[in-house]
Amino acid sequence: MQKQQINLLIGLVLALAGIIGIVASIYTLDEAEQAVIVQLGAPVGDPVTEPGLHFKLPFIQEVRRFDKRVISWDGDPNQIPTRGEQFISVDTTARWRIADPLVFMQRVQNERGATMRLNDILDSVVRDKISATDLVEIVRSKDWKISKDDLERVQVAGEEDEEILMQEVKTGREELVNSIFRQAASQMPEMGIELVDIRIKRIDYVEAVQQRVFDRMIAERQRIAEQFRAEGQGNAAEIDGNTERELAEIRSEAERQAEIIRGEADAEATRIYSQAFGADPEFYAFLRTLESYPNTVGPSSTLILGTDSEYFRYLRDIRVPTGRND
Repeated sequence: MQKQQINLLIGLVLALAGIIGIVASIYTLDEAEQAVIVQLGAPVGDPVTEPGLHFKLPFIQEVRRFDKRVISWDGDPNQIPTRGEQFISVDTTARWRIADPLVFMQRVQNERGATMRLNDILDSVVRDKISATDLVEIVRSKDWKISKDDLERVQVAGEEDEEILMQEVKTGREELVNSIFRQAASQMPEMGIELVDIRIKRIDYVEAVQQRVFDRMIAERQRIAEQFRAEGQGNAAEIDGNTERELAEIRSEAERQAEIIRGEADAEATRIYSQAFGADPEFYAFLRTLESYPNTVGPSSTLILGTDSEYFRYLRDIRVPTGRND
């Protein structure tokens, strides 16, 4: 009875060990993974790239997993001089993937090691290509056409930018990027990496050059503003002068017309007076005398005249009606 129990216990232990061994020998890969089997620190067999259920020797073999997807790389902006000695800041980005996980593991071990190698290789290639290229070839495409708006902008920015704009583009930015890609991609297979794409995200002047460019643009805009202001002041002075001249002409013409009308009116009045005087001199003298009374004799006026004064002749001769028939 005791022997049977011992055999049963041994059987359970062996079964448990078998189950553990089977579980330890099974591993799975999803569609985004690939793996290399390592035995005692050395790779064994070919890389496993198919997703699904796979087997390995338990306990002595381990699975090194690697990503099959495209991985992004973003470099730090670098200050690089162009062939024309213009210092610019270049920010690049790339996409890569692990093409041979066995070589990848042997050469760079993991993604961190790959990123460090990519930093060295891509930065070096970008620096070499940028420093051997003129600025106009870096920022413009070969088939880019100069528009009217571009000309207006560089006229505001200054003569230096206008000179750069008018330069002929022989290769252009697209060919520059393709050249960087070809040179960098040729160094990737030795690390088990495939370079998918590389792009220049941003190109800008370095900070010191930027400030000079901004100062020049500000000075140029101030010069243009002063020119516009001077032209405006000149036009305003011309308009004011024309306005004053036209106003003087209008006033002179109005005064001339007024003098003509006044003269004609005086002549007409004189003619009427002469005609009236000629028709009845006594009545004319009477009327003129009556008109003078309100102007010369007021409520507070005091005149000392003789009774035989000609000035009161008509008042003296006036008869007050008595209501009787005389």
